[in-house]
Amino acid sequence: MSTHDAPAAPAEFEARLRAIGEAAYHDKHPFHVLMHAGKLTKRQLQAWIENRFYYQCMIPKKDAAILAKADDADFRRAWITRIVDHDGSAERAGGLSKWLALAEAAGLAREDVQSLRFVLPGVRFAVDAYLHLVESSSLAVAVASSLTELFAPPLMSDRMAVFETHYPWIDRTGLEYFRGRLVEAPRDAAWGLRYVMEHCTTRAEQERAAAALTTKCHILWSLLDSVYFAYVAPGWLPPLIDRAVSDE
Repeated sequence: MSTHDAPAAPAEFEARLRAIGEAAYHDKHPFHVLMHAGKLTKRQLQAWIENRFYYQCMIPKKDAAILAKADDADFRRAWITRIVDHDGSAERAGGLSKWLALAEAAGLAREDVQSLRFVLPGVRFAVDAYLHLVESSSLAVAVASSLTELFAPPLMSDRMAVFETHYPWIDRTGLEYFRGRLVEAPRDAAWGLRYVMEHCTTRAEQERAAAALTTKCHILWSLLDSVYFAYVAPGWLPPLIDRAVSDE
């Protein structure tokens, strides 16, 4: 085996994965920069909440696709908690219902958001691509695509402070989704990273894992591209997304 074909040492491989997030995670997107500077209008922020809900809906479907790949019962027992986190249970609300609570706190009608009728086509294409990425990848590579969770907690923590400071018209009871992810994301990211490190042990597997994480970052970036184009600049809504824009 040549040096070029040898797998990277664990520390080097982990550093590479983290560097992908440092370079490409969507916290650096112009839309998020505007959001965290308090410069979005009410309608722009509402549009993000509406469109991001389509991504939230895809998360448990993505996790179910990963579960279907797993032969190991220990893996399935660990991973299934992600579906419960988003779908909820008889005992507690999940991420989907918490996101709908955020939508209502931002002045949107729950039924409008749930209908997905205002989801932009570019958002649909990007989010659907995530499910395709997972379904078409090996188990370890599919898990690697979820490692954007490594980079989420600081964004979630900052976002709660930003909403409270810059968007006081949002009822604070709607921020529970972000509070929950401060606990769930680090737990899930640590488990997923450990799995990827243990199972991507060849150079080829490491390359596929890094490529999947890069693609996932690009998918999140593309979601925001669509919202920015339609609601910020140039502000062109696509045909058949026929909703009046209001910045009350």
